[in-house]
Amino acid sequence: MPIGRLMPMMREREAPPVPTRTVGRRRRFTRRDAGVIGVLLGIPVLLDVFVVWGPTLASVVLSFTSWDGIGDISWVGTDNYENLFTNYPAFWPAVRHNVLWLAFLGLVSTPFGLLLAVLVDRGVRFSRFYQSALYMPVVLSLAVVGFIAQLVFSRDQGALNAVLGGGTNPTDWLGDPDLNIWMILLAAAWRHTGYVMILYLAGLKAVDPALKEAAAIDGASERQTFFRVVLPTLRPVNIIVGVITVIEALRAFDIVYAVNKGRNGLELLSVLVTDNIIGEASRIGFGSAIAVVLLLVSMGFVVTFLVQEMRGEKNR
Repeated sequence: MPIGRLMPMMREREAPPVPTRTVGRRRRFTRRDAGVIGVLLGIPVLLDVFVVWGPTLASVVLSFTSWDGIGDISWVGTDNYENLFTNYPAFWPAVRHNVLWLAFLGLVSTPFGLLLAVLVDRGVRFSRFYQSALYMPVVLSLAVVGFIAQLVFSRDQGALNAVLGGGTNPTDWLGDPDLNIWMILLAAAWRHTGYVMILYLAGLKAVDPALKEAAAIDGASERQTFFRVVLPTLRPVNIIVGVITVIEALRAFDIVYAVNKGRNGLELLSVLVTDNIIGEASRIGFGSAIAVVLLLVSMGFVVTFLVQEMRGEKNR
C-alpha cells in the first residue's frame, strides 16, 4: 500500500473519540442532598410557623373569645371589638398617638435622614466621623433610648432643664401630657434618623455617576439632578425605608414603657395589648382583639405601599 494512503488511515486510528454532549440531562439530587435541603429549609419554616404565624392565628381566634388564661374559653363573637371601639376610653387616644408616630417619623425623621445621607455622600470633611456618630443611636434599643430620654428630659435632674436654667420653675417634659409625646418622638426620631441615613447612603453610593454627569451636561442644576435623576433611582430604597418607618411607628412600645409604662399621654396600641394580656386584668381575648387591629392596620399600610410601588415599576 502506498505511504500516502497509509498515513491518513493511521491518523484516523490515533484520533481520540469526540465526547458527545448530552442535551437536556439534569443532575438528580441524591437522598443526602434532599435531606440537607429539607433540613435547611424545613427548620426556618417550622420556626416561622410556630413563632410568628402560629401565635398570629391564635390571636385572631382568641379575639372572638373571653379568656383569662386559666379558666374555660367562652365564645363571645364580636363583643370584644364592639367594646374596644365604643367602651374603651384608652383606645382612640392610642390610635391617635400611633398615627402621630407614623406622621412624625415619615414626614420629619425620614426626610432629615435623607438630607444627612446626601450631605455625607458629598464627601464633606470628617464624613466618616459624622457617619459613625449619627449611626451610633441605631445600635441602642428603644428601651435604652427611653432611659436616655429620662436623663435628658427629667423635671428635677434633667439635662435640658439644667441648660435652660429652669431651677425655680422647671418644666415637666415627661409628666405633662401635652409635652411628653413630643419629647419621646424626638428621642425615637434621633434613633430612626441614623437608620434611614445609612439606608439612603448605601443607595446613593450605588447611583451611576454617569447619570449625574449627563444631567450636568444637559444644564440641570444640583437640585434638579437630585429630584429628577437621583431620587427616582432610589425607588427600591424608598420601599424599604417606607416599610421600616411604618413598622417602627406601629410597633413602638419599649421607649414609652420605660418612661412611664405608656400612660399619662403616651398610650400606644402595643401598650394596651400588653396591659390587657399580661397585666392585672388578664383579658387575653380583649387584648388579642387590640393586637388584631394593630396587625390589620400595619398590614394595610405595608400592602398598600408595596402595591403602589409595584405598579409604579410596571408603568416605568
